[in-house]
Parts: sequence; structure tokens; C-alpha cells
Amino acid sequence: MNFRNSTQLSDARLYAMLLRHTTPYRHDRLTVAVRYSRGADFSGTCYYHDAVIYVNLGRNNRYPYTLGTGIAKARTTRGGWRREIYYLTVADAEQLVLFVYLHELYHYLIKLAGRSPRRKEAMCDRFATRVLVDEYGCRLRDARGRPVARETWDFQNLHAFVAAAPTERQMRLPLCGEIPVTIRGVPVGRPGPRPAIAKCPGRSRANPRGAIGNENGRGT
Repeated sequence: MNFRNSTQLSDARLYAMLLRHTTPYRHDRLTVAVRYSRGADFSGTCYYHDAVIYVNLGRNNRYPYTLGTGIAKARTTRGGWRREIYYLTVADAEQLVLFVYLHELYHYLIKLAGRSPRRKEAMCDRFATRVLVDEYGCRLRDARGRPVARETWDFQNLHAFVAAAPTERQMRLPLCGEIPVTIRGVPVGRPGPRPAIAKCPGRSRANPRGAIGNENGRGT
């Protein structure tokens, strides 16, 4: 991963955090840039074709920070359908960066897996929320401040959905070059196989449902 950080957050800590939660997916082509936003509390963008993810962080955010997510199950109504907003509280700026990054990373994985990136915002939020809840103990509550039951939001196998995306195990396969083989005890070299050759509006406390991107070659 090519990592760039122009904020005051620790380069080493951020890089280790993002890298840890990118595993086991392949990231050797991926560029990640963390920078300050121009006004939004946070936002993110994924450029699929260039394999670039931008994470934009508000300078004046106060922590702990609570953001609205779209992870709840959609419910049908007379006018169509609606999705309740569940609120995730992160402890610090690093966790907010991680949430935005994981949201964008899942858009990227969906594209790599050959699936349509359209209308996947809830899945991307769910992918990020799962990590923040399980690994960092972040609280998830409804609009009334009540804890949210796990089964109301964690109901998809997100890794199975992007199972076709390249993984680190695939990345470690031999590349082109000489592969030593032995024929009747005599070492011989033979050529090895050649490898097969997303801007978004920000979200804020006042605008918890704002998108983290768009769908025309870019993620959210």
C-alpha cells in the first residue's frame, strides 16, 4: 500500500491500523491519502481505475464523535421503503479515519470482485461498522439512544460477497522468471507463467446521511 498522511495524526499508527484491516485483501496497487477536508466533518472518495482512496478529515471535529450510518434493515412502508439511522460513536480521529477508509475499501473490493458498485452504501457502512464495533468496542445506538441488537444490522456475509476480489495469498504466487525444476536429478530452469495482466459529499452531525461518494468510476 502506498500511504500518504498530511494530517497531524501519527503516520505509523494510521498506516498500521489501515493495513491490519485491509488483510487479507490484496493492496499492493492501492494508494491511500489521508488529508484535512475543506469544511465537512469527514468524507471519502474511491477512484476505482487508479486504485486510489482519499480520506478527508475535519480539522475541528470534537471527540468522541457520533456519526449516522445506514446499516439497519430496510423496511417497507406505504410510500416505498425506509431505513432507520443507527448512530456509531468513535473515540478519536484515528477511528473516524478508519471508518471512512473501510467504507471506501469495500467499494473498491466490490469493483475488484466484478460486481456492480451501485446502491451499496449500506453494505459499505456495515463493513466499516463491524470492525469498529468488534475491534474497538465502539457503541452503536438508535435515535432514542438505545443499544442496537446485532441481528438488526449484521445480517450479511460481506466477505463472501467480495470473495472474487484478489487476496494476499494470490499476490504471493510466483511471477514471471525462472522456476527451478528437476528432471531425473538434473536441475533445469524454465520460464514461469506471466501474471495476468471513486468526489463525494461529506457527512456531518447535521447531515448524517450524506454520501461518502458516487458511482461513475468512483466510490463513495
